[in-house]
Amino acid sequence: MYQLRDYQQEAVDATLRHFRHSEAPAVIVLPTGAGKSLVIAELCRLARGHAMCLTHVKELVEQNHQKLTNFGVDGGIFSAGLKQKQQDKRLTIASVQSLVNHLTDWHQPLSLLIIDECHRIGADTESQYHKVIEHFRQLNPSLKVLGLTATPYRLDNGWIYQQHYWGFTREAPQAFFQRCIYELPLRRLVKDGYLTPPLLYNAAVAHYDFSAVTESVIEDEVMLNELVLKHPRVTRAICEQILTLSEQRQGVMIFAATVAHAEEIFLYLPSKETALITGATPQTQRDELIRQFKDRQIKYLVNVSVLTTGFDAPHVDVIALLRPTESVSLFQQIIGRGLRLAPGKKDCLILDYTNSGFDIFQPEIGGTRPKNTELVSVPCPQCGYQNLFWGRKDSDGNLTEHFGRRCQALVETLHGEEQCDYRYVFKHCPQCQAENDIAAHQCHQCQHKLIDPDDTLKKALNLKDHLVLRCQGLTSALEGEKLTLRYVDEDGTELKQSYRLDLKKDLLRLNQEFMRRMAHGAVPVEISNSKDLAPFLPYLPAPDFVIAKKERGHFRVTELIFDYQGNLRKANCL
Repeated sequence: MYQLRDYQQEAVDATLRHFRHSEAPAVIVLPTGAGKSLVIAELCRLARGHAMCLTHVKELVEQNHQKLTNFGVDGGIFSAGLKQKQQDKRLTIASVQSLVNHLTDWHQPLSLLIIDECHRIGADTESQYHKVIEHFRQLNPSLKVLGLTATPYRLDNGWIYQQHYWGFTREAPQAFFQRCIYELPLRRLVKDGYLTPPLLYNAAVAHYDFSAVTESVIEDEVMLNELVLKHPRVTRAICEQILTLSEQRQGVMIFAATVAHAEEIFLYLPSKETALITGATPQTQRDELIRQFKDRQIKYLVNVSVLTTGFDAPHVDVIALLRPTESVSLFQQIIGRGLRLAPGKKDCLILDYTNSGFDIFQPEIGGTRPKNTELVSVPCPQCGYQNLFWGRKDSDGNLTEHFGRRCQALVETLHGEEQCDYRYVFKHCPQCQAENDIAAHQCHQCQHKLIDPDDTLKKALNLKDHLVLRCQGLTSALEGEKLTLRYVDEDGTELKQSYRLDLKKDLLRLNQEFMRRMAHGAVPVEISNSKDLAPFLPYLPAPDFVIAKKERGHFRVTELIFDYQGNLRKANCL
């Protein structure tokens, strides 16, 4: 009989608590090597009816079944690749590809459906996973769906769940999973001695220049070959360093960009100690090479996109990354290949020759990462929650810019837990003045249609009596209760706008348009008079565009556009 570790029991308890009160799909996040098979075994033991563990490759089906068998759990296999299609067990371990083609043969309702590597579930409701889930929901409307993953995000959609039990939300309204109910940080596993410490080595001998590579290029083998094969000296120098650094190491996994690149790497490594596996390697040959590597008959294993998941060789203590990726998930999966414990293994050397810049312990994302940014903590002025956003700091460590839109905290309301409604960037509804997301097309409060800033700008550009100024900055002058702002574009063109602080209408506009946006929305200010305003004059935020209409020979400012993210170029963005 197996014995659960403390965090495995915590994951099981969290699952039981959640499904006692909810049928919403849930996620558990456990790093690679945390022993999720034990969690699966215990949950299936506790399930009141039939249970299924679903995954995407036969290697994981076989691996999960073997581990569950070792724990004394009797489960069946449903996988064409393994030539088994058992349906008579209380627990079935199945591959999604095999199952989706035989759904009409399944009439037994499930009480629990566990999806391993659940980050593979996308937004497409016609995908294989969604078809399987819908089939079993038809058989049992109260079906409990639990996802397990080490990497709860996707390159195309971002986070795979909407809410986190730590009390915050994710910008993932289309995510299938509603809530992350348990997450185990990688750092805790390493600290408690359950995983090998990763040692990120500054491999400065040579790097590939992947700075201009986008995800579309990553998928284009011809273009990648042009990038890596035109620098044979770089590849040779890298391989020489790998050999030197791994001289006293047990097992080395090398991740190449393309098949041609992998073949080149293979030439620079000892032929009798090296194996090469690609997608074209026959299955029987692949299995034999993997066996030899696990038995330590060979030391260096070069592969191209085939050993990132479902591969378990605990003795691996060097990971060499020679392929580019914009996927944090893929990066973590690759690193995870080397973090399992093994006799004589003190740490795992991580050699990143691509300058990916990902943090092994905290690979947070929040949409696409802007250039030259880092994770910054931004407090919510409304609820006090410390948000993590991409942002920039100056040389003294002061926050100069962040890219958060809305506070991510979950707060208690009369309707239960809801996301905090504080927005750092927003656009006002002209009908009710409610603050909406900058990409919203309809006001969330009064449902008034919101005009796209691009449409507003294009219309103004086509009108002879209108001027659109691409604002580079502003200057201010305060005389008594009158504030005068001068907006300047890149060519030196100016527009002036005045606010009378003794008029309620002007004061309200100034507070809404400028003071609310102080420090990128992180420190909103409300003023009542010129005395309140004076200290903040040097810090007033400049709009991205200023629209003015010509009246009686002079231009009058009619609209300010802040936080613009459309198709037109902003000032200083050549």
